[in-house]
This record gives sequence, C-alpha cells and structure tokens, in this order.
Amino acid sequence: LLTLKDAIEIALKNNYHIQIAKNNTAIAQNNVTPGNAGMLPSVQGNLTLNKSIQNTKQTLSNGTINNINGAHNSSFNYGPNLNWTIFNGFAMFANYDQLKQLNQLSSIQLRDTILVTVADVMATYYNLVNQNQELKALKGAIEISRTQLRYANDKFNVGSASRLDVLNAQVNLNTDTANYLSQLQQFRASKVQLNQILVRDLRTDFSVADTIQVDEKLILGDILGKAQNENPAILSAEINKRLSEINLKQVKATRYPLVAVNSGYSVGDSRNPAGFARIQNSNGFTYGLTASINIFNGFNQNRNERNAKIGIENAAISYKQTQLNVEAQINNLYISYLSGLDLIKLGASNVTIAKKNLDISLDKYKLGNITPLEIREAQRNYLDAESKFFAAQYQSKIAEITLKQITNSIDMQ
Repeated sequence: LLTLKDAIEIALKNNYHIQIAKNNTAIAQNNVTPGNAGMLPSVQGNLTLNKSIQNTKQTLSNGTINNINGAHNSSFNYGPNLNWTIFNGFAMFANYDQLKQLNQLSSIQLRDTILVTVADVMATYYNLVNQNQELKALKGAIEISRTQLRYANDKFNVGSASRLDVLNAQVNLNTDTANYLSQLQQFRASKVQLNQILVRDLRTDFSVADTIQVDEKLILGDILGKAQNENPAILSAEINKRLSEINLKQVKATRYPLVAVNSGYSVGDSRNPAGFARIQNSNGFTYGLTASINIFNGFNQNRNERNAKIGIENAAISYKQTQLNVEAQINNLYISYLSGLDLIKLGASNVTIAKKNLDISLDKYKLGNITPLEIREAQRNYLDAESKFFAAQYQSKIAEITLKQITNSIDMQ
C-alpha cells in the first residue's frame, strides 16, 4: 500500500523540478553579498615581464660611434593594485536591494514548485483511487453478468428461455469484461505517471487507498483573503513591482558623479645595456582618485528614466491583473467544489436506489418476470450511478486540492 503521505514524502525527496528549484534558490541566496552589489573594493595582483634582444648603433655628440650587438633588454614589474568605487549615485545600494528581492523571488518560486508538485501527486493519487473504485464497480458488473448468464443457461436447460437469451447474456458478460480491461489499462498507465512524478522505477507496483475524503469546510471569503498574502503568483508580481522601482533608482544613479579610488604597490627591475641607466630598480606605493559625471549623452538619460517609470506602471498593472486572475480562478474552482459536494450527496442516494433496483430486478429475472433487456438496463443504471458518484468525489477533491495549492495551505502530512 502506498499512502498519500508516503507518496508526498517520496516526491519531496526525489522530484527533479524541486531539486532544480532548490539549486536555483541556493544560487540566488549566494548572490546576496555586498561584493556582488559593487560595494567592496577589488584587489588584483599584477606581474609583467618583457624581454628583447636588440642590435643598437649609437652616435654620440662627440662623434663617437658605439655598436652594441645582441643586447639583452628586460623589464620586470609586479605588485598588488586596489580599485574601489566609493560613490556611484547610490546604485550599489539599489543593486543590493535588487539581489535581496531576487532571492525572495527565488524562494517563492521554490515554494510554488513544491506546491505544484505536491498538488500533482495528490491529483494523480486520487485519480488512481477514483479509477480503482471504477474497477471495483466493473468487477461487480462482471459478477452480475456472470450470474445473469448462469440464470439464462438454467432457464434454457429447462426450456423456459431461448438460446437467444443465453447469447445476449454472454455478449453482456464479454462487454463488461472488455470495459474492465480497458479501465485496468488506464489504471496501470496512471500508476506509471505517479511513479514518474515520484522519480522511481516506473514499473514499481503498488496499491492505493480505497476512499476519497473531501474537506467540506472551505469558505470562499477565507480563501480569497488568504490568497492575497500567500498565493505565489501574487507574491511574485508584488516583488516584480518592487524590482521595477529599484530599476528606476539604478537608472537615476547615472545622473550623479562616479568617484573611485585606486592604490597599489609595485616593484620594478629594468635592464637596458644600451640605455643611459643600464640597470634600474624601483619600488613604492601608488594612489589616486578618479571622478566622472555624465554631462550629456544624447538625451538618453531622460529616455531611460521615462522607460523605467513606464516599467513601474506596467508592473503595477500586471500585479492587478494577477490578483484578478487568481480571484477568478478561485471563484471558478469554488463553484466546482460546491457543485461536487451537491453531486456527492445526490450520487450517494442514487447509488443506494439503483442498487436496490438492481437486486429486485435480479430476483425478478430469476423468476422470469422481466426480460434480459430490463435487467441489463437496471445494471447499466447502477453502474452509471456509481460512476457519477465517484466522479463527483473526484471533482470536489481536485477543486479542494487546487484551492489549497493557490493559498499555500496544502497539508503535506
């Protein structure tokens, strides 16, 4: 027996989508550092070595000519250098806020991936429960058809029924058996689908629970209220709105001066046999400051700021659209949920009535008071009542699962 709790635990551990989402969240979390935002200096170690072999002819002021052949020239410099942007119009602080918002967005996407996966597991699991109930009903239909065939044979043997009745009963039994085998094939395919979600051997066989329990206490107002604070799509749209506001700060930062300091320490060794100073050694500190400001860039600054403001407006519109879409989805699902609850009550009553009708019809058929067509109709009504009852349970359960997924309230236990 594979319980729903076990299936969820396996999926949370093995599912590839969840693993990828966790890794993406770890990357986003690692990116939230002052250095990645541009707040910290960068230090580099540099080493330069240049060599050459040259033939040199020198004519001095007194007319003396020197010929130097195969002179080995070399220069060697090394040392650390520091560069630090100490002011860039507060862009570094906006960058840091952006990284934190992206980290939150990644966490929400991870939670959404987990919710979607768990909801998928639950929907597939309850689909198997529903199909298993259908299989049991079809097995019952086969037994009824087999009983009908036995009655027809008994009547035929005593001369109270024709051969046609026996053949009709045999056709009914074959039809019910074919329906069962078709349903069994769908059931096995759904098992493969669940094994795929759980990321385990697709041929793993298992059984599932035999009942569907629907939570009948969901209230529309509570769901709508919770969705505003917990729905991943709404939360993501809200973060995207904040990211667009941060983008405007980053664009405006280019209006301010850019100030950076630099420093370093270098050690040098230069050898030039043909030079005035044949050997030169040096070492010491270097330091400086650079500043720049954007005075004019073809009006692109104003254009970029206008576009950033439009981006904020679009993000606000997208946020409202997401809220509306989620609210519409919730209302549609709640209608399906309530409709399913009503159909469950009606279906349970119909199943009871249809079962009584079928039992009475079997007794009458045994006594020869009704025709084979009438008992087949009673059997079909019973199967139809059971099928609709199971479908109503599944409909309400799927609506319940999706509503809880939207509001981040799925019970994973």
